[in-house]
Amino acid sequence: MKTLRAGIVGVSGYTGADLVKILYKHPYFRLTYVANTQGGMALSDVHKEFYNVLDLEVSKACVQDVCAQCDVVFLALPHKSAMEFVKALRAYEGDSQRIKIVDLSADYRLSAKHYEAVYCPHIDIEGLTHAVYGLPEYAHNEIAKASLVANPGCYPTATLLALLPFLDYIEGEIFVDAKSGVSGAGKKLTDDTHYPNINENMFSYAPLAHRHQIEIEEKCERFGMQCVQVNFIPHLCPFTRGMLVSVFATLKEEYIDIEPLEILKQTYKDSPFVRICSESVRVSNVRGSNMCDVYALKRGRALYVNSAIDNLMRGASSQAVVNANIMCGFAPESGIPQVGW
Repeated sequence: MKTLRAGIVGVSGYTGADLVKILYKHPYFRLTYVANTQGGMALSDVHKEFYNVLDLEVSKACVQDVCAQCDVVFLALPHKSAMEFVKALRAYEGDSQRIKIVDLSADYRLSAKHYEAVYCPHIDIEGLTHAVYGLPEYAHNEIAKASLVANPGCYPTATLLALLPFLDYIEGEIFVDAKSGVSGAGKKLTDDTHYPNINENMFSYAPLAHRHQIEIEEKCERFGMQCVQVNFIPHLCPFTRGMLVSVFATLKEEYIDIEPLEILKQTYKDSPFVRICSESVRVSNVRGSNMCDVYALKRGRALYVNSAIDNLMRGASSQAVVNANIMCGFAPESGIPQVGW
């Protein structure tokens, strides 16, 4: 099978580093281009772990260079910067739209109305109409036809995979307790992520107001055909990577006798990256992999669903490569870590 040239724009962050690690060993993608906003340095100057392993020059991000050197490009840029680059790239390509784009930012995940309510004015409404939300278990066929895929957020990935199988069985408000490792806050140092503040500490942030709350609600309507109110409370925790989500909901009276684990098993029987567990899930079991572990049980009408992912892998980089695999006609599992560390 032929190999395709892959590029990363925004290689300096944690997700950029994980993308390099996956693509470096990928059987069908050949990493030919890495870039950030400055350029003029070696990849090993940005990420020391690649010293004497992968000698690539980091370029200054340039639309023309991406068009010349890439068949597929991953954008690990902040929101707003990503849509500026995508708009310029698609304009430069014209009618061909040859390059497959996987955007890891929030810029193409939401409707314009919802995006502008929680982020900023959207400058690429046309691109937004062509973007596909890249949750592979629920949008495989759409992803396969897409030239622009919006990689889901980390919290929405873990929450939706837990929640979507049960939407037809529940009623009323949904409560989500989510806990993330510090890497989810990004590489830039803040008071909250400063070691003395997060070590031996844990706290919620943006309760009931986090931007991912509207993403979860919108995609429940998109994939589950249900308008729901999600009360989302994220927490920052003193570990590097990983995410643990607990979903609390109320079953409809007529479904009080369901077997939650059987519903999960039936829903994900053909999904290689979702594991149904017989006990509460653990972050350590998914670290470094693309797996999402899910567990569920009920007590009367009370439903509890528990999921765990690696926020940098399934919540970002490895899921992005799965999306690229599907877009390019490769098996979703190609080059994707099945077992973490």
